[in-house]
Amino acid sequence: MVKIDELEKNLKLNNLSSLYLLYGKEKYLIENSLKKIKTAFGECTKGINYICIDQDSVSAIVEELSMPAFGYPKKLIIAKNTGLFKKEAKKKQSELSNIKDAINSYITENIETIKQTTILVFVEEEVDKTELYLTIEKYGTVCEVPLQKPFELKNRLMQICKAYKVNVNDRTMQYFIECCGTDLQTLINEIRKLIEYVGQNGTITNELIDALSIKQIESVIFDLTDNLGQKKVKEAFQVLHNLIYAKEPVQKILITLYNHFKKLYIVKLCEKYNKDIAGALKLSPNQMFLINKYKNQARFFKEQELENITRELRNLDYKYKIGLIDLQLGLEAILCAYV
Repeated sequence: MVKIDELEKNLKLNNLSSLYLLYGKEKYLIENSLKKIKTAFGECTKGINYICIDQDSVSAIVEELSMPAFGYPKKLIIAKNTGLFKKEAKKKQSELSNIKDAINSYITENIETIKQTTILVFVEEEVDKTELYLTIEKYGTVCEVPLQKPFELKNRLMQICKAYKVNVNDRTMQYFIECCGTDLQTLINEIRKLIEYVGQNGTITNELIDALSIKQIESVIFDLTDNLGQKKVKEAFQVLHNLIYAKEPVQKILITLYNHFKKLYIVKLCEKYNKDIAGALKLSPNQMFLINKYKNQARFFKEQELENITRELRNLDYKYKIGLIDLQLGLEAILCAYV
């Protein structure tokens, strides 16, 4: 098992294995690694020395492994989302199980030939440690690519800025991630926009992030709730109207606002009864930085207030659906009651 940093380093040096299993939820880094594998491999002629396999064509893997790439020294086979790495109950032995066994046996018996003629890459989202997994781990490279944690995201984005000779400090980059979310592809798109704006030797600031970046609605709801908790009625309404002006559906705003206040209520209860906040909020490892943000905001409200707000937002949703109230007016009325 290797980490993504090590995999990227090897690919940068054109050090290719004959077998790969790349899996996890960070699709951007997996796809980027595939591009690097293809680049290091060289010329790809689809159907000849470059073969794509999916769940419907998985039975062709052994045939492709045994067939030489005519006119080329090696063949690149990329097999995506095949289902080959999931364990099945003994009572559910299927054709796929036979295919797994056949692939595993062929690789084990012909590994020296495969090293000379083929690069086989499996890409999955989730895997179990099947016999095929262990075989690839023994003879090739297995790399799990989970969602990146905030410090990992920050390091990658800082490296991009450094490469373009753009200045940004740690706190500003942390603010950028809090505003734009934890999806790496989205963050890279947004940071490149800022890099192009400030230019070489320029500096990215919080003010530029506010002005130019597309903030995730969850981040904007944090801003709205901050103003609401601090009794800043004008600012709270401005955030709401900006969301509507940006053409965010009012129904989506309502749902996001409800989920946010529900989380603040859960935080309040967790603190009261000394329960695990991260577990109660079902936060993933790359969202742990949100705990302090939720705790800080929850202090603005009493437990009863949070319970009332969530109830009123549920009632608003019901009244809107049966045509008793305009959704935007209903939201504004609820906000007015708590500022």
